[in-house]
Amino acid sequence: MIDPGLRGAAAIVGVGHAGLGEAHGYTEMEILVQAAHRAVADAGLTMRDIDGIATASVASTMWAMPVIEHLGIRPTFIDNTMIGGSSFVAHLMPALQALASGQCNAVLVCYGSTQRTSTLNRAEIGNARRKLDPQPYEAPYNPLSPLSSYALAAARHMHQYGTTREQLAEVAVAARKWAQLNPEAYMRDPLTIDEVLSSRMVSDPLTVRDSCLVTDGAGAYVLVRADRARDLPNTPVYVLGSSTACWNRQISSMDDLTVTAASQSGAIAFDMAGIQPKDIDVVELYDAFTINPILFLEDLGFCKKGEGGPFVSGGALAPGGRLAVNTNGGGLSCVHPGMYGMFITIEAVRQLRGQCGERQVANAHTALVHGNGGTLSSQSTAILGTQAVL
Repeated sequence: MIDPGLRGAAAIVGVGHAGLGEAHGYTEMEILVQAAHRAVADAGLTMRDIDGIATASVASTMWAMPVIEHLGIRPTFIDNTMIGGSSFVAHLMPALQALASGQCNAVLVCYGSTQRTSTLNRAEIGNARRKLDPQPYEAPYNPLSPLSSYALAAARHMHQYGTTREQLAEVAVAARKWAQLNPEAYMRDPLTIDEVLSSRMVSDPLTVRDSCLVTDGAGAYVLVRADRARDLPNTPVYVLGSSTACWNRQISSMDDLTVTAASQSGAIAFDMAGIQPKDIDVVELYDAFTINPILFLEDLGFCKKGEGGPFVSGGALAPGGRLAVNTNGGGLSCVHPGMYGMFITIEAVRQLRGQCGERQVANAHTALVHGNGGTLSSQSTAILGTQAVL
């Protein structure tokens, strides 16, 4: 059982981003440093106050060391855990524990990627990764990874539960409608269900519009203990629940292609937070592909297994729908620089602060953030809340 004293013991007090979309002329480290300084300034702190760091990179196993060097900090807590796109949600629990124990006083969580504008050849990186991180049950067949893996899950869900391509398209269209309210979103043109269905097929049943963007972007957030958070300039956003789960690395090793480890991480996070899915005002899900939100809404308890397709239909996730999901436009329309977990966290914080302008969800006091890593592999859930729900 998670120590109940960790509920609300720490708060996110600063957020920042940089280089969203295309960061021409900058390295991923440079935009990471920009985002980090913005988050620290937003928290009302200076870099001298930061004595904890959590970060991860696709390309470097020792990424925390050059980040520390570039920021000029001397942390007493370091987390370099890399479990894919969920890493920056998963970093919350170790940070909570480090703050609660007194190991450090202010933790900076940060990420940066220039995967869109980098001169590095993505195919070469993919080839290197296949050698360094072999997936023996899949690599011999040379799948279009990660697309084909998510397409397998989508196809199975369609076969098993009658989910339709139109229902998958609803997820993309809802994300685009939120993006149209967000001036920071990369894609803001109108999008219809028919346009999703008729767009280029990339891995059946997923089209290019069922798939996440390829962008640059960096993000960061700062955590401190709750007692200190009250003295800082911004409205604190408290961490009420946090849990991470992983059952597999390869999609072929899943027991059931329609059930993810989110069913474990979500249950633990909700238990720690002491609330239920019906109590959540804003939901930020890692939507690498349109099947993801459908699977996660089921596994996290917002609807029953197999009912995700009907649940998202009729604009249910769009502005004015039954559930505010991916209010920045998500990885499908806002930003997706390789790993997206950082940006769902930033958006949840901004929603709970009431800083989202046209896309602001009225009276938002609770938010669920859910990160996904690998091919439906690592899953990390966080429940965030304002002072009103402590």
